Amino acid sequence: MTTIQIKAETDELLNQIPDDTLPSVLELLTEIKAQPADQTRLAANIKKNITEDKELLKRLAQ
Repeated sequence: MTTIQIKAETDELLNQIPDDTLPSVLELLTEIKAQPADQTRLAANIKKNITEDKELLKRLAQ
């Protein structure tokens, strides 16, 4: 997916979000923007790993 496509899809989603939720979305985007790029990638990778390994993490927690 190109940057233009991602921005267009993001814009489309923002138009569908309830108005009272927009301040939280803006705050999140502002926090992401303030982080160094490598930290942002690290956070995204950690989230992806947790999502993909949810069942494994549940078993390990037991």
